[in-house]
Amino acid sequence: MDVIKVVENIQRICKQKGTTPTKAGLESGAGKDLVSSMKRRQVLPSIEKMRLLANYLGTSIDELIGETKEPDTTSGIGSPSENELIFRSLPPDLQEEALRYMRYLVAEKQKQTSAKAKKESCEPDEA
Repeated sequence: MDVIKVVENIQRICKQKGTTPTKAGLESGAGKDLVSSMKRRQVLPSIEKMRLLANYLGTSIDELIGETKEPDTTSGIGSPSENELIFRSLPPDLQEEALRYMRYLVAEKQKQTSAKAKKESCEPDEA
């Protein structure tokens, strides 16, 4: 993995968010010299430090290291990063409520799929 490319990604994302890598490192808890140290030593930090920085910047570790794919715009529900930003903007209690509701929706969909499959298996074959 190209450390310089990761540094450039972090710098670009910081600029988009209106902050600096130093401020992002300090306020995220990853360390104020994180990016300059990466650049100087040519070494990636721990996953935990990358997670702290990604969370602070409202993005993913994948985006920081340049492993993101183009968002699927055919679904009509927004790109994953848009949805992630919306979710992260919620206070923790509303995040938990949103997760409970999504789990409920998944369970309901599974029930519908299961009921449909059961009904289809019980119907006699038409000749």
